[in-house]
This record gives sequence, structure tokens and C-alpha cells, in this order.
Amino acid sequence: QVQFVESGGGLVQPGGSLRLSCVASRRFFSIHDMGWYRQAPGKRRELVAGIISGGTTNYLDSVKGRFTISRDNDKNTVYLQMNSLKPEDTASYYCNFVPYGSYWGQGTQVTVSS
Repeated sequence: QVQFVESGGGLVQPGGSLRLSCVASRRFFSIHDMGWYRQAPGKRRELVAGIISGGTTNYLDSVKGRFTISRDNDKNTVYLQMNSLKPEDTASYYCNFVPYGSYWGQGTQVTVSS
């Protein structure tokens, strides 16, 4: 059973930045495609950013140019650097494989508000 532990969320003003981290317990982490997902109240969970094992990245259109996903395979960790945050980025953020598996971490809450 894989475990994901997300951290780094918080309350930030519009235009601010946060860096999320996610540590995965899975062996052979480096071979898995990873992603950051988010879910806002009353909305479906959506894939915000993905990074394949080779390092190629892709993003939801609404976050392109503002968010950057990266990974450190030696630390079994995936990151999400979020800049120029907007109120509509408010959500719980989760990491998982791409496509996602059955197990989810507790997530980390990001709230963008003045």
C-alpha cells in the first residue's frame, strides 16, 4: 500500500506564492508518472499538473505559467511551486500517480484570500 504525505499549504493573499511537497512511500518511485490534483468544495477533483518519469511536464490551462511541478527521485518527493495565486486556486491539493491510484493522502489546504 502506497502512502502520500502532502505539506506546504496555507493561507496566502492573491498574488502570493506557496510550495507544496509530497513524499511517497512507494519503492521505485522514479518509474511512476506523478501528479498534483486539487478539489474545491462542490467540485470534482482535477489534475493540475503532471510529471512523467523522464521529467516532461503538463499543466491545466488555468495554471500554465504560474505553477511548476518538479520531482526529486532520490527523496521520493514531488513538488508544486505555485506563484501568482488567485482565489480560484483555493482547494485541497493532493498528489498521486497519473493515472491516480486507490490511495490518497490527507491533502494540504490552500486558501487564497485577502
